[in-house]
Amino acid sequence: MTTAGTPAPRPYRSYVYAYPHKTAYRELSDPPELAALWAGEPKDALSLYAHVPFCEVRCGFCNLFTRIGAPGELTTRYLDALDRQATAVREALGDGEPVRFATAAFGGGTPTFLTAAELERLCDIAEQRMGADLRAVPLSVETSPATATADRLGLLVERGATRLSIGVQSFVEAEARAAVRPQRRADVEAALGRIRDTGVSVLNIDLIYGIGGQTEESWRRSLDAALAWRPEELYLYPLYVRPLTGLGRTPPEDDREWDERRLRLYRHGRDHLLAHGYEQVSMRMFRRRDAVPLGPDDHACQTDGMIGLGCGARSYTSALHYSFDYAVDMREIRSIIDAYTETGDFSRARVGRWVDAWEARRRHLLQSLLQAEGMPVAGYEERFGSSPFADFPGELGRFEALGWLDGEAPAGLLRLSPEGLAHSDGLGPELFSPGVRAAMAAYEPK
Repeated sequence: MTTAGTPAPRPYRSYVYAYPHKTAYRELSDPPELAALWAGEPKDALSLYAHVPFCEVRCGFCNLFTRIGAPGELTTRYLDALDRQATAVREALGDGEPVRFATAAFGGGTPTFLTAAELERLCDIAEQRMGADLRAVPLSVETSPATATADRLGLLVERGATRLSIGVQSFVEAEARAAVRPQRRADVEAALGRIRDTGVSVLNIDLIYGIGGQTEESWRRSLDAALAWRPEELYLYPLYVRPLTGLGRTPPEDDREWDERRLRLYRHGRDHLLAHGYEQVSMRMFRRRDAVPLGPDDHACQTDGMIGLGCGARSYTSALHYSFDYAVDMREIRSIIDAYTETGDFSRARVGRWVDAWEARRRHLLQSLLQAEGMPVAGYEERFGSSPFADFPGELGRFEALGWLDGEAPAGLLRLSPEGLAHSDGLGPELFSPGVRAAMAAYEPK
């Protein structure tokens, strides 16, 4: 697509779920103490994320930080390390001002790879070490068809889980096999039944479009199979073929043809969900219009801090985003997990990226603009003392020329058009700074 001679970026360049991207992180030459990093940071609406890097199988499209299985007592050693890390982090947060968590999530990997007893220990770490009141805040937990057992799910909901998210990807067994996601539809449906039996407030189902052999008709079959469960949320993900993944070992389809097919399937899925009572929250997320709100969630991803526990989790302060080493290859992941379980000192940030005032502007604009509701310009101006149009005239001018900005948005609201939302994965990387682009380009996948 081009408008007035302006070439459009490819629609599927990168899924932007955080900025700066983790491939822009580097080992910190002078690792700062967490206590110094968090001193003076607002701590009254933090987000807590615990990462569990284990799965029963690794899907062909997956480049998440996870490993297959956990030999010996690895899960016990991992939870021991998580306990040590949580203790050190809570000490670093201090007691000079109130520390409160406004939202929590367990992700992975597959958190429900852990047994019910291990999940109970994970909840204990979040509550007793970190001080998070899991029954008083929104708590999201990811699961899979094979691990969504009644005892695990029941324990999680009893401890406060308000949202259970299950990665189905496709209800068509041939498509699941093509995505290297071996599963039987009967097992998927049984797992969904067990989730509904818990009475959890929000069921989320993840689906993927762009799988080899997928058509509009087969895509609609998956959508309708998901809709039969009336999930409060649905995520529609485009398939990516990334280096060092299972599908990354197969030759990709012609990029242009594949882009066009994914866009067709996206629009088909979007329109189908909108016609069935869902509202669009972002390019990927759709929420049932009559779903009951979970209650106040006063964490704002643009401004508030995040505490990440586990070797694949990130933490955010206003000045530094930090984590542990990152890898995709299974051998490298295993060595990083082993090193994490042997770590005794969690008092410093060792891998990360400093965020200056201009990167903070980019992050705020990017994470706000990729939401369907858009960004109130006044909020940006109040935070930064400048206008986004003055700070990013080239980028926003280009988006406008491409028809990606909503010209009918209310005054004072910067919002994407439907076509802009459709191109979120092309638009997002356009807002990356030259420094972040260079660091990502220099990163060597491992």
